[in-house]
Amino acid sequence: MPQLIVVGVDGSADSRVAADWAATEAELCDLPLRVVHVSTLPDDQLLTTWPYFREPSPDALLTSLTKDHPELRAEVITLTGEVVPALLPLTAEADRTVLGLRGTGGFAGLALGSVAHGVAERSEGPVVLVPSGFVHHHRGRSPYGVTLGVDGGELPGAVVGFAFDAARRRDTGLHVVHAWRLPSPAEHWMPYAPPEKDRGRWEDQETQRFSDALRPWREKYPHVGVYEDLRLQSPAAALVQASVSASAELLVTGRAGRTLGPTLHAVLEHTACPVAVVPHHL
Repeated sequence: MPQLIVVGVDGSADSRVAADWAATEAELCDLPLRVVHVSTLPDDQLLTTWPYFREPSPDALLTSLTKDHPELRAEVITLTGEVVPALLPLTAEADRTVLGLRGTGGFAGLALGSVAHGVAERSEGPVVLVPSGFVHHHRGRSPYGVTLGVDGGELPGAVVGFAFDAARRRDTGLHVVHAWRLPSPAEHWMPYAPPEKDRGRWEDQETQRFSDALRPWREKYPHVGVYEDLRLQSPAAALVQASVSASAELLVTGRAGRTLGPTLHAVLEHTACPVAVVPHHL
């Protein structure tokens, strides 16, 4: 089992926020933190570059983190090369990898940076993407601080387990948002709202199926309260609403293949809280 948390830093404001979040997470999980900076220039070239060019100092960041988190066990490593290929092998070794949504590159208004995108869609382990504006103590405390987004009836064990464990460590409940649709072909041939009787019956069936799928997880984590939230919405709309909630501390989602997909892109475009992207098959 991976026994450390990795955070990638590049000197940007987003990566500093991500590092703070990762340090708090390392304390919650009682795991060491590895602060990783990837330089695109080798040391000998750095000496010959424009004299005002400065690489960020991960050592200074580590000093600041350990000052704010006295119990933190942390180390710094510096790698050279292309950032995404350098970080990807580390994701297989980490319990989770933490990145800012954006780095020093990109342009104003860009929600998801190329490094965050590349690592999140190809990582071997969970990746948590932290928006720049997120501050822990400014969030509204909720009995359900962790949100799990579910699309359809499948509940991938790695994703659900990550969410329940995150809620357990935070001593909070789990808000499970399940986006569902009217049974096909009803959603296609009905040009108007379905009769209340039919919708109620379909919703009851979906609620029961959803509850049955969650039951083994409730039994495994008996001290985690669960709020089942069935929404007749598109997955993107349901998860975006959950991610911008004032009480959201962490949103957990799954990744089925080697791409983030339109739902995750929509969430990352608007999220106000960290988003954990967990591969279905760890």
